[in-house]
Amino acid sequence: MDTQNENYIQFFGAAGTVTGSKYLLAIDGYHILIDSGLFQGIKELRERNWNNIPFPAAKIDAVLLTHGHLDHTGYLPRLVNQGLNCPIYCTEPTADIAEVILKDSAKIQEEDAEHANKHKYTKHKPAKPLYDIKDVEKTLPLFSPQDPEIFIKLNDKIKFRFRKNAHILGASFIELDIKNKRFVFSGDIGRPNDPMLVHREKPDKADFLLVESTYGDRLHPKISTNDILQTIIDHSVNQSGPLFVASFAVDRAQDFMFEIWKLKKEGKIPNFPIYLDSPMGVDVSKLFLKYQNWLSLDKGKFKEIFNDVKMVSSIKETYRLASDNSPKIVIAGSGMMNGGRILHYLEKHIGNPNATFVLPGYQALGTRGRRLSEGGHDIKIHGNFLIVKAAIKHIKTMSSHADQNELLDWMSDIKNQPEKVFIIHGEPQSSDELRLKIKHTYNWDCKIPKYFEKVILDI
Repeated sequence: MDTQNENYIQFFGAAGTVTGSKYLLAIDGYHILIDSGLFQGIKELRERNWNNIPFPAAKIDAVLLTHGHLDHTGYLPRLVNQGLNCPIYCTEPTADIAEVILKDSAKIQEEDAEHANKHKYTKHKPAKPLYDIKDVEKTLPLFSPQDPEIFIKLNDKIKFRFRKNAHILGASFIELDIKNKRFVFSGDIGRPNDPMLVHREKPDKADFLLVESTYGDRLHPKISTNDILQTIIDHSVNQSGPLFVASFAVDRAQDFMFEIWKLKKEGKIPNFPIYLDSPMGVDVSKLFLKYQNWLSLDKGKFKEIFNDVKMVSSIKETYRLASDNSPKIVIAGSGMMNGGRILHYLEKHIGNPNATFVLPGYQALGTRGRRLSEGGHDIKIHGNFLIVKAAIKHIKTMSSHADQNELLDWMSDIKNQPEKVFIIHGEPQSSDELRLKIKHTYNWDCKIPKYFEKVILDI
């Protein structure tokens, strides 16, 4: 337990790994949690979700969320069950997206637990969800949406604001002004020229900087997504088989809808049916129509894109589509194939040599998507191993995370020398390579914090 006068930051997640973002900032007895995400990927990480954080949740005074993704918000219901009862600050789109994601997460966990108990492939008797929909309903009233760019006062010493980050709809980095020092939490940094979102902003000052490093060790390919997607669709047409896109429901599904719509408008692909089989993806797509001020794309154009896609609502329709071998494009969650309706298509078609599966962006360690992207010859679904015969295509140009050069560019307007730079939200190699690049480019010394590490702040 900290003392009243101890100032520190402690890393409860996304330290040495990409997922589970949680950072506790303590200033003169006032405690702020930046993000509250679930761990995803390998079993060792997922098991952390069942543990309480090593700090009394009831003593947290404020939670600030960078964006709505599960690895930044998904632990909130667990935290509420541990006693959290403070405002959860975020942008308006983030509040709406978090509600959709948390409800979907609870539903999937309830269904998975029920399925495991029914088919007896669990070691736990009985299997239980991490949290359920009732836990989510207790969490949502704590949300306090705020406009970006406007400083919000937490107490006499601390104020903060959100700034647009072009990672997903509503995503931001956070600037906190504390005792004449500026703390910057990068969140997940988007690409400089996102095709749909308002372009990202950049910090101009940072005394204490926490920067993500998901792609800190690589550069994104320069080839256009449009060309790659057309090649994949042409292959699928030649096979006369279905094409299944495993997609993140937030932003990535909408990007795929946009890119496929463009190819159809240009007459580059046949006019076969396109389905969005993701209730969460449908709900998030509606938010793109609601929050026009976060888009660079004309609202009328996105409505046309939205209307060009058939929205799947019932699981019966999913079963029907999964049993149909005719040419079509189905966009389904989840993007790393660790849950969601994509599993129904995998079960039916991973052994179909005429079928094609598309993986988008980053695939975390321990996920089915990661295994398939690395050429795995089989995958395990609901206790059974299935042989891979379908074509697997990994599109790496659609990542919503900045690459190494884009991360460096995001820091380029910072005029002062930060006192401390922490590299977070990355696997060890990507974090260390970004550390070396930052040192070479800006001559800033960086620290890669360890899980649960506490760093005392001299302020």
